[in-house]
Amino acid sequence: MAAGRHVARPVAEAVAGLAAAASAGLAAAALAGPPGVSWVGAWRPQDGHSVGIVLVGDRIGLGLAALTSLLVVAVLAYSWRYFDEPPHGHGGAFPALVLLFQGGMCGFALTGDLFDAFVFFELMGVVGYALTGYRVEEARPVQGALVFGFVNSLGGYATLLGIGLLYARTGELGMAQVGRELDGAAGASGHGGDALVVAAFVLVLTGLLVKAAAVPFHFWLPDAHAVAPTPVCMLLSGVMVEMGGYGAARVWTTVFAGPGGVPAAGARRTLLVLGVASALVGALMCWQQRHVKRLLAFSTVAHTGLFLVGIALLTPHGVAGTALYVLGHAGAKAALFACTGILLDRHGSVDECELHGKGRDTPVTGLLFAAGGLALAGLPPFGTSLGKALVEEQSPWLPALFVLVSAVTGGAVLRVAARVFLGAGQAGREDDEGPETAGGEEEPETGRRVRRPPVPMVTVAALLLAGSLAVGTVPALTAAVTAAAEAFTDHAGYAAAVLDGGPAGRPEGPYDWWTWTGAGLGLLSAALAVALAARSVGPASRAVPWSAPLRRLHSGHVGDYVAWTVAGIGLVSLLALW
Repeated sequence: MAAGRHVARPVAEAVAGLAAAASAGLAAAALAGPPGVSWVGAWRPQDGHSVGIVLVGDRIGLGLAALTSLLVVAVLAYSWRYFDEPPHGHGGAFPALVLLFQGGMCGFALTGDLFDAFVFFELMGVVGYALTGYRVEEARPVQGALVFGFVNSLGGYATLLGIGLLYARTGELGMAQVGRELDGAAGASGHGGDALVVAAFVLVLTGLLVKAAAVPFHFWLPDAHAVAPTPVCMLLSGVMVEMGGYGAARVWTTVFAGPGGVPAAGARRTLLVLGVASALVGALMCWQQRHVKRLLAFSTVAHTGLFLVGIALLTPHGVAGTALYVLGHAGAKAALFACTGILLDRHGSVDECELHGKGRDTPVTGLLFAAGGLALAGLPPFGTSLGKALVEEQSPWLPALFVLVSAVTGGAVLRVAARVFLGAGQAGREDDEGPETAGGEEEPETGRRVRRPPVPMVTVAALLLAGSLAVGTVPALTAAVTAAAEAFTDHAGYAAAVLDGGPAGRPEGPYDWWTWTGAGLGLLSAALAVALAARSVGPASRAVPWSAPLRRLHSGHVGDYVAWTVAGIGLVSLLALW
């Protein structure tokens, strides 16, 4: 990677592809074996205490590392000879940055140490800024990268401050050690965590929610997606944002879920309120967009909200359903961005109105784009539908939220498919929308417009959708994810595995699978998405007049976003303490 800026482009791309494929193979091999714990440098704990760095290969962490590696392979294949003239002639810079990005995300998924989680958190953030602003000769990518950097840096500082509070209280940095020390202190005093522990929870959680783009920390995500190269968007929405949700679940279960941590009611309320807000705001803003990349970015905000709702259940079934949902969503969303990149390189625009009817000459891309929209809408048997169904069945009110959000986000994508690839509706601008919805000045990312979609781009999109479909059709995967979720939510079992050398998982037991109710809800949300899309391409405007104030909040000014981040910290504090 250090030589990425100095080697020939074909060599750099080939080496990067092989390295990413090797990482994916290693992650898959580790998943096939028993979960394990590795102490770097053999600095093993003595009497439950250690200054060493620990890597924990539990099934959820390994699965997320495998997903990251597979998506990186897909992105590198998609972007093979993608940039016609790389900035400054450094052909190997892009694949080197992508590998660094992969390293940061995989390290974050596997570390069992709070400080090292922060280090990997910042590594993926810094590389993410660089990838977002990869076209440094253009103003818009640099501005989007700066917004990304400012907001995520604030989140990182909050997380570091929270880790400092935990270290001051416990003298430990390992997640298992900190959790055990807090529980021991609670047993000695006879009461649970105090205000310092709650403050640490709020600060650590804030940084993770910023990375997850949860409302009101989400403003950076649409601005970054609008200007980042398409392969980068595939990683940002496909797996990086999900890292924030994973981190929130990991920190809760390992550190704060015991008697010395934060009451479950406070954690559940915080994740639930922000999850519902993210789902509803993301869906509404998604529906308003003309810029296809921003539309997909807001759909990521909406589905991130649904992930947080699943995590907020704080149960193995909630975690299992969310994990399957994340797997299915990663394939579908990355495929949608891949198709959007094809449109950009074919027509020089990602504006829904400007592209009206221009996609008729790429029917295969249109079919893949429509399939991605149906996957977002929760059509069975996509993995998004199975994961959604498993979470919906945990509470009587959840189906209404999940069906609504899935239908609106899927319907927005299907509306774009109908207008761009079928020429449905009227050409041109239909309503008086704000400038934040428009496409702006776009240029093909390949340096020149392509006459026909390159085979690697179309193939990658098809394989990603096939992967999303496989998540919902392979019973063994659901069984493995259910067992992994059982071990993931075992607070005492995690500490025993890391510190005492106990078993790092539980034997596989019964697991939930498709039910008539779950499949029916998936069909309902998909049918509603089709109906919404059909309605919106007609003469009626798709604008929601009362949403104008919400749209104006997404101003693009970094100062506004910083203010909302600070306000979000106060909101998380109130929810955790209420």
